[in-house]
Amino acid sequence: MLSLITVGIAPAIALLCFFYLKDDFEQEPIYMVIRCFLFGALLVFPIMFIQFVLHEEGFVQSVLIEAFIQSALIEEFLKWFIVVLVVYHHVNFNQRYDGIVYATAVALGFASAENILYLLSNGLETAFFRAIFPVSSHALFGVVMGYYLGRAKFTHNSNFMYLFFSFCYPFLLHGLYNYIILTQNHWGYFLVPFMIFLWVLGMRKVKKANQYQADILRKNIAS
Repeated sequence: MLSLITVGIAPAIALLCFFYLKDDFEQEPIYMVIRCFLFGALLVFPIMFIQFVLHEEGFVQSVLIEAFIQSALIEEFLKWFIVVLVVYHHVNFNQRYDGIVYATAVALGFASAENILYLLSNGLETAFFRAIFPVSSHALFGVVMGYYLGRAKFTHNSNFMYLFFSFCYPFLLHGLYNYIILTQNHWGYFLVPFMIFLWVLGMRKVKKANQYQADILRKNIAS
């Protein structure tokens, strides 16, 4: 059991450390990151319950509903809601990159709990696939969500638009990921390029968030 939990949580911890250390300026308090991670892990239970109810009530009647509503909409909305509720107005959320750290922590908390439950049901032989695809994708959805939450907080004239983007873009990306898995027999031909696209997109958001903070520091020094 201990080895299964370790294998289930290790990819999420590794990815969280990676994005945490990508902050070039002011790394967030560890207790805040752990708090977000734990909130994300606890989300797995209400999400599973809602998804079970939707399935039992016959709401899931097409692949599109399963991919975009039952999974992507519920998961991304609740992750987004937790980040907004717990850290968006917190004093430690004081630069644009912080949104990436906190949203990724919530996303990876959820991914790790989901991963452990999946490995309990399907065995350790699925661990590598889970690390490469579902866990990594959740991290990258979190990066996109956090980037736009950072823009929302520090772009006062368009904050509602960026708040909308911070939910909408991860939801659409997650839905498309699910749709590929559910509809393609040889899903690897589509999913591998999609994951490469997600990584390129995520790293661009990381770079842009750090660049924004660098520009602010340069302006402060110049003034």
